[in-house]
Amino acid sequence: MTRPAARTAGPAGAGSLCVLVASVLWGTTGTAATFAPAVGPLAIGAAAMGLGGLLQALLAGRRIVREASALRARGGTVVLGALAVAAYPPAFYTSMHLAGVAVGTVVSIGSAPLASAVIERVADGRRLTRRWTTGAALGLAGTASLCVAEAAGATGAEPGAGAHAPRTVVLGVLLGLVAGVSYALYSWAAHRLISRDVTSGAAMGAVFGLGGLLLLPVLAATGAPLLASWPNAAVGVYMALVPMFAGYVLFGWGLAHVPASTATTLSLLEPVVAAVLAVLVVGERLPLLGWAGIALVLACLAVLTLPARRGPRAPSGTVPRAGGRAAPAGRDTDPEPADVPAPGL
Repeated sequence: MTRPAARTAGPAGAGSLCVLVASVLWGTTGTAATFAPAVGPLAIGAAAMGLGGLLQALLAGRRIVREASALRARGGTVVLGALAVAAYPPAFYTSMHLAGVAVGTVVSIGSAPLASAVIERVADGRRLTRRWTTGAALGLAGTASLCVAEAAGATGAEPGAGAHAPRTVVLGVLLGLVAGVSYALYSWAAHRLISRDVTSGAAMGAVFGLGGLLLLPVLAATGAPLLASWPNAAVGVYMALVPMFAGYVLFGWGLAHVPASTATTLSLLEPVVAAVLAVLVVGERLPLLGWAGIALVLACLAVLTLPARRGPRAPSGTVPRAGGRAAPAGRDTDPEPADVPAPGL
């Protein structure tokens, strides 16, 4: 199903804004987790994503029931997305625990755009636009700079200032890559469902609700420290309600209007927020190279979110194509990332 051209400009901007706000909320998770040091990363991740996912399913319960036949018809996509949801938090939070808040977040989120691009290319035959490629290059250069800066600072930090052993950082980076692929997979799965006439609420509720159920055994096995004190419980409640529940509701709205590769690239704002909070709140150090990385990520976001310059040869609003199809002006020159639907969507 091809979306009408008139729908792309305004909704794509609103969708991008939803993803950016969600990314800011997600960027607080690593710092919030440091306020419950007695709670392990598995418990934090299972509580945040598991409970947040179940809340999404409860919120979308009526829609899930109404659209049950459509969800069953695409059961493989739902299950794939749910498995990715269940895999993401253990990998992500353990990555931050081993390599530091900034490094874990940077690698996990920074690797997702490339993974999304590969998934969309293989599964959907989607071609990447020049604008996305430029933005992704800036964003990945920025996240790489952040990662190198944080890794260098971690090996030379004083005890208690966020120091991590080099081997621990490497293991954390590997887990971050696992988290990035998982993030790309469930983002693609949710977008795929939404593009197949499943509403955003039903798609996100089904994928994250089933993923939340898969995380409940992990929470039961590791979550006792969350109930050991009020501060620990408050961290768990915050993580489930704000970044995971509210954040992913916003992310679902965004996926209704932008492709998964664009959404995961826009979410590169998350490691920027995480890095700044790690410096201001946690006390981690960020060298000059890290601040340069932040600047590159902000440039990436500007490239992806600022209005596209229209092509000079298409002032009338549409450009005829072979076979009688029409495309919005400027698509063949400098398209918006969300303007080019994947084949068959």
